Amino acid sequence: MKPFLTLAGSLALALTLSACEMRRDGEAEEPVPQEGAEAPAGTATPTPSQSASPVASIIRDAAAPLAEDIELPVQPVELTLPFPDGTDISAAVERRLAGLMERRAIEEDWPVILAGHTDSGGNDQANLRASRARAEAVAAWLVERGVDDDRIEVIAFGEQNPIEPNALPDGSPNEEGRRANRRVEIRIAPPEDEASETEDESATADQDA
Repeated sequence: MKPFLTLAGSLALALTLSACEMRRDGEAEEPVPQEGAEAPAGTATPTPSQSASPVASIIRDAAAPLAEDIELPVQPVELTLPFPDGTDISAAVERRLAGLMERRAIEEDWPVILAGHTDSGGNDQANLRASRARAEAVAAWLVERGVDDDRIEVIAFGEQNPIEPNALPDGSPNEEGRRANRRVEIRIAPPEDEASETEDESATADQDA
């Protein structure tokens, strides 16, 4: 009699556990509402603010300027033109001058300073003449392309301002350095008196404030 009761209890326990698992599985599954069906009572309906993800605005503020709308100030130009052989304008110099004509500074009413230089070979008078001839060759090229002659100032320095040694330590000629010294330096910038007036106006404004 005792074994029979034990077997019956085991079957009852198994049935109880199975019923619990079925009930638990049924609670885990929620019915999926069909399209057009009403949601069961007590079920919260998601609002647009909850379901929709935030969208970044693609409308640009009309008051904010674009980078290309901001006009940068015109910058002065300093350029060195090599004249290693003679006083004629070479193809390399002409390419640099063509690039200069595309700079905004050349369109301003600023002075164009052309400083001619030579190496230390020859006498002082010959070097002054050579340096002036180089600078005047550049001036003529600019005038032919529309630069006002009144803006151009030619200064002949001769051998006074070398940028490389004219001689090696042993006293022999430094040919590479001499070639570098034969040059024309261009400077296009606002006149000094205009810059001084701007500084004076700024100082006066500070005092009045």
